[in-house]
Amino acid sequence: MVLPFAAGGPTDALARIIAERMRGALGQPVIIENVSGAAGTIGVGRVARAEPDGYTISLGPWNSHVVTGAIYSLQWDLLKDFEPVAVIADNPAVIVSKSTAPATNLKELIAWIKANPDKLSAGTSGVGAATHVAGILFQKLTATRFQFVPYRGAGPALQDLVAGQIDLMFDQVANAMPQARAGKIKAYAVTAKTRAAVAPDVLTVDEAGLPDFYISVWHGMWAPKGTPKDILDKLNPAVVETLGDPTV
Repeated sequence: MVLPFAAGGPTDALARIIAERMRGALGQPVIIENVSGAAGTIGVGRVARAEPDGYTISLGPWNSHVVTGAIYSLQWDLLKDFEPVAVIADNPAVIVSKSTAPATNLKELIAWIKANPDKLSAGTSGVGAATHVAGILFQKLTATRFQFVPYRGAGPALQDLVAGQIDLMFDQVANAMPQARAGKIKAYAVTAKTRAAVAPDVLTVDEAGLPDFYISVWHGMWAPKGTPKDILDKLNPAVVETLGDPTV
């Protein structure tokens, strides 16, 4: 299972949970390989060129399997060169900052950014990543300016946010909230219409004063084009069984 981002991020955590449970469904281990870089295109490309025998599969979010087709000149076709296996999960984002930021709510955060145009930095998983797209949309909605710092994944970016090396992130809830609960970063709002079950005390963007700033990151699984239907018919039920497991 090729992941197009670095270890330690939300896609990596999701994949490792899925892979461990799929071991039982498939009767063999599922090996995770992190192939990061270029907003996920390096890892996705490896699967596009792999033998369509069911032994190499791709797991990733919409940014690596949809958005990159609009901003990169790819050597493959995201629509034609992959066989969809399953939708995995849908994960909202949360607006977070380093713990020493002076803001205590989203309106104060926006005011802090406006008072420091182009001086603050936001970590991303690369150009075109969900963390980057969310930041661009945030800038357009709030008329703010800050610098984007690309990383090989949200995991390394979050590490620098905790260390105070960068100022902001628009990260997935699953990745950011453990650090927020530990007091190592500040969480301001969830980018969804409803509060996140794992963060019920964090306001939605509507409640926090930035209506309609909705960003959610769905993940899917794909196989190379030409993978036989009987193999896809084994992979899909294995995913469905895995996602139906209450422990997962």
